[in-house]
Amino acid sequence: MSTLVAYFSRAGQNYGHGGIIDLPKGNTEILAEAIADALDVPLFKIETVEPYPVDYYATTDLAKRELREKARPAIQGPLPSMDGVDAIVLGYPNWWGTVPMAVKTFLDALDLSGVTVAPLCTNEGSGMGGSVGDLRRSYPAANVTEGLSVRGTDAKSSTGKAVAWARKTIRA
Repeated sequence: MSTLVAYFSRAGQNYGHGGIIDLPKGNTEILAEAIADALDVPLFKIETVEPYPVDYYATTDLAKRELREKARPAIQGPLPSMDGVDAIVLGYPNWWGTVPMAVKTFLDALDLSGVTVAPLCTNEGSGMGGSVGDLRRSYPAANVTEGLSVRGTDAKSSTGKAVAWARKTIRA
C-alpha cells in the first residue's frame, strides 16, 4: 500500500485560545508533517495560486463566499503523481463546517477510484463538522474513512495521536 499525505493549512492569523493568534506554522501542517515523517511517505501541500488574506476575518469571509458559490480556487502545481497511491491522509482545517474549497480543487483533479481517503481535521471546537459526509457525497469512488479531529491549539501535543491514527486507519 502506497500512501500520500496531502494537506491544506494556513499560518499567520488564526483563531485559538478564544481570540486571534499568530501562528508561524499552520496547525494542520504540523500534524501532516509528523505523519509523513513517521510513515516515511510523500507530503503534498495544497496551496492556492492566489493567497488568502493575512487578516483572519477577511479569510473567513472569503472562505464562506467560496463555499456558498461552490468555488474551486486554483491551486499551485504540479500535482503529485498518484501512480501506485492507494491511500491519502487528507489534512485540512474545518472551514464553515467542511473542507476548504481548495481541498476540493485538489481532489477534483485526482482519480480517486478505490483510493482510501483518511480525513484529518483541525478546528477550535467544531470537530469534523460535516466534512466526512461531504467528502463521501462528493467523491463516491473513494473510500472515505472516519476522520480524526484535533483541536488546532493542541496540534503540537497531538502529533503522536495523529500518527497512531494514520497508521491504524490506513494500515501503514
